[in-house]
Amino acid sequence: MNRYEEGLKILEESCGNGKDNVIALSTIAMEPSADGTPFPYVRDVDAYYEDGVFYVTTWAKSNKMQQIARNKEVAFAVRLEGISGNGIGENLGWVLDPKNAERRATLRQAFSDWYDQANNEQDENCVILAIRITRGRIFKDHGAVRYTMDFVNKVETEEG
Repeated sequence: MNRYEEGLKILEESCGNGKDNVIALSTIAMEPSADGTPFPYVRDVDAYYEDGVFYVTTWAKSNKMQQIARNKEVAFAVRLEGISGNGIGENLGWVLDPKNAERRATLRQAFSDWYDQANNEQDENCVILAIRITRGRIFKDHGAVRYTMDFVNKVETEEG
């Protein structure tokens, strides 16, 4: 097993297997800061992880979805796990769209404790956000174990 595969294994053990993960999701504001430069927004979201992608149920008109529509580049950090990275955000559409049936069932199961309280599936703005990881960083044992992963080329990199 190479180091990229080792990192994937840690990611799967920490975030996979149907777990409801809390991640900090960062996007770029639609309006510039006072000095004219873009600035980040960050918020916690519940996310389900599978095969290099975090999935989130959310509202299409939320700030995060409006920001992702303008700039798909996002950053994330898995709460208390030493896992962070970058990805591409993609609106997969309404949760009740037939193309989302399998994903919706998985998300309902993972988020079963709160799903119906937080989501109005009858509203077509109740959507699934996919965060496709492009780069990931894993720090374990206070940095004694580190992985820097390129998910596009499926290799570990030296880049921090």
